[in-house]
Amino acid sequence: MPEDQLRAGHGHVQTPRATVPLEIAAVRAARTRGLLGRDGIDGALLLTATRSVHTLGMRFTIDVAYLDDDLRVTDQHTLPPNRIAAPRWRARHVLEAAAGAHARWGIQPGCQPAVGP
Repeated sequence: MPEDQLRAGHGHVQTPRATVPLEIAAVRAARTRGLLGRDGIDGALLLTATRSVHTLGMRFTIDVAYLDDDLRVTDQHTLPPNRIAAPRWRARHVLEAAAGAHARWGIQPGCQPAVGP
């Protein structure tokens, strides 16, 4: 799915090792809410038009992958609750999941997960 066709809703992300359920937060309210108030996530959350994230008030540690315009991973890290990540200026989107998920799925800098319905 081309970057300009990302729409709010649900789909899947194909990673090097798995096909994962995906929520797409493409509107401001959904991006602002993100994973706040949840105890976990089954799959991943894609935040569009975002260069930075935080875990202030979150209940669990997350894996964060920064994606460029082509949905290629440019950087990634694990972010515990109550932290603020520095913006990644090359990033256009962020893919979040529960801590440890990105390693299991084979997500690392340079890979290009495919997002689809």
